[in-house]
Amino acid sequence: MYNSKITGLGHYVPEKVVTNDDLSKLMDTSDEWIQERTGIQERRHVEKEGGDTTTSMGVEAAKIAIERAGIDKDDIDFIVFATLSPDYYFPGPGVLVQRDLGIKTVGALDVRNQCSGFVYALSVADQYIKSGMYKNVLVIGSEVHSKGLDMTTRGRGVSVIFGDGAGAAILSREEDTTKGILSTHLHSEGQHAEELALLAPGMGGRWVNDIVSDNDPDDTSYMPVMNGQFVFKNAVVRFSEVILEGLGANDLQASDIDLLVPHQANLRISQFVQKKFGLSNDQVYNNIMRYGNTTAASIPIALTEAWEEGKVNKGDLVVLAAFGSGFTWGSVIIRW
Repeated sequence: MYNSKITGLGHYVPEKVVTNDDLSKLMDTSDEWIQERTGIQERRHVEKEGGDTTTSMGVEAAKIAIERAGIDKDDIDFIVFATLSPDYYFPGPGVLVQRDLGIKTVGALDVRNQCSGFVYALSVADQYIKSGMYKNVLVIGSEVHSKGLDMTTRGRGVSVIFGDGAGAAILSREEDTTKGILSTHLHSEGQHAEELALLAPGMGGRWVNDIVSDNDPDDTSYMPVMNGQFVFKNAVVRFSEVILEGLGANDLQASDIDLLVPHQANLRISQFVQKKFGLSNDQVYNNIMRYGNTTAASIPIALTEAWEEGKVNKGDLVVLAAFGSGFTWGSVIIRW
C-alpha cells in the first residue's frame, strides 16, 4: 500500500476581470449588496468570442502542474477531470485534455460533482495510487460559468456568485505512508438535489427539443437555480462535520491544522467554519474576493495560490473541504 502526494500545482484564470460595479450595469445590484452577502469583489469571465474553454483552461493549469512536479507529460498514467461545465454535453473534457496535451492513450475520467468535484476527483486519484495501479495522476478542476448565467436582475442571486477558472494537481506515489493524502471522506444527500441545480437539458425532464419548440422567453429551466439560505444552512453544518470526520480518522485535533482550504462558495461560510474551529486568518485561505465561486476549480486555484505564497510547507497539515450541489460534500486530509 502506498500514499499519494501532491507534487505539482497550477492554475489558470481568464484575463477579463468583472467587478461588482460592472454587474450593477447589467442588473439591479451593487458592490455593497454583493460583498455583504458573499464577500466577492470581482471574478473572471472568459471572453465571449475568446479562446478560453473549460478544457483549454484545464490544459494550461495542467502544464504548470506538470512542470512543477518535475515529470514529463508521458509520465502521467491517468486523468481525472472535475467540472459541471464541459465543452460538450459529451464527450467530457478528460479525453480532450489527453488529446490537447499529447499524452499517450491513458484513461480519462470525468467527475460531475460540482462544488465538491475536485475533492471527489482527488479521492478517486488517491485510491488508484494507493492500490499501486498508477504512479502519477493528473487531477483537474475547471469551469466556465459565465456563458450559462442569467445576467439580468432575474438571475442576480446566482449570477453574481460564479466565476471562471481552472486548477490542476499532479498526484504521485509516495512510499512513506505518514506523508501525502492521509484520508478522504465523501458524502451525498440527494433528497436536496433540486435546491441547487440546473434542470435542463436533461433526459428526465426538458430536453433540447422541448426548449427549442417552446421558444419560451420566460423559461429558466436551463439556468442554474439555488435556494441560497437553505444551501448556506446545510453547508455550514456539513463543512464542520466532514472536517471533524477527517481529523478524527487520523487522531488529530482542530489545533493541528496548519491550513484549511475550503471550497470558495461564500466568504460567510468560510468565516463561520473558521470561527467554529478557532482558526486564525493565517490558518484559512480564501480568495473568493478575487475569483468568486469557481465550483470544481475553486480548491485547486486556492491551494495553488496558497502554495505560491509560501503558506504550504513541508510537514504542514492541510485540510481541504467542500460542499455543493447534489448535495455532495467531502474532505481531504494531507500531511504535506
